[in-house]
Amino acid sequence: MQYTSAGLTDRGRKRSANEDAFAISAENGIYVVCDGMGGAAAGEVASSLAVEEVLKHFNARTAEMTPSQAAEQAVREANDSIYTHAQRNSKLNGMGTTLVAMVTEENHAWILNVGDSRCYRLRAGNLEQITVDHSLVDEQVRSGRMKPDEAKRSPLRNVITRALGTQSSVTPDIFPLDTEPGDLFLLCSDGLTRELADDLLASMLANDIPIGQLCERLVGAANNAGGQDNITCIVIRAQG
Repeated sequence: MQYTSAGLTDRGRKRSANEDAFAISAENGIYVVCDGMGGAAAGEVASSLAVEEVLKHFNARTAEMTPSQAAEQAVREANDSIYTHAQRNSKLNGMGTTLVAMVTEENHAWILNVGDSRCYRLRAGNLEQITVDHSLVDEQVRSGRMKPDEAKRSPLRNVITRALGTQSSVTPDIFPLDTEPGDLFLLCSDGLTRELADDLLASMLANDIPIGQLCERLVGAANNAGGQDNITCIVIRAQG
């Protein structure tokens, strides 16, 4: 199985800075999107550190480690780095970042996430959200204490229950998948998903256009819908 990919990040229309970051290491089969949080420039520091550390540790893995083990260890190392930086610099206190990552090997993939950045898979026209948001409102929806429409309007919708760097340790969710030719994966920050509903995402991802152009259309559509937050996406296509 071969994979082609493209990514794009944009400040959006309302924010003065971009606290998102992403990285693609196609030769090593790893793709990462992070959405930073924290005062001043702390969010930018956290997200940039996260993508840098995850790629560094994953790409330096030993032969004995499976891709899933290497990715999980890389996420833990990134958490340690962000947490240590915040402890050493009071200006960075409380910084953190979400993370969604995809690791590929032949016709296998592993999705990792911490926070509310997401992974979707489009297969045969059907869009599926692979990851589960680590957010207060999403947990209330899953427990039946809040309806989805209420969650979208809730003033607590920005409250994240799990993030990199805010605690001394973190455990990412890991979703193992088998990939098929034609599968299309979308990794994105919530600046995209807050503006574009799943049915619109599905119709846009179904367009048979170069994936770099597809990233541009997704970001443009999110900006046209309001662009309230930073917007980042990576699109990955599996090809036989």
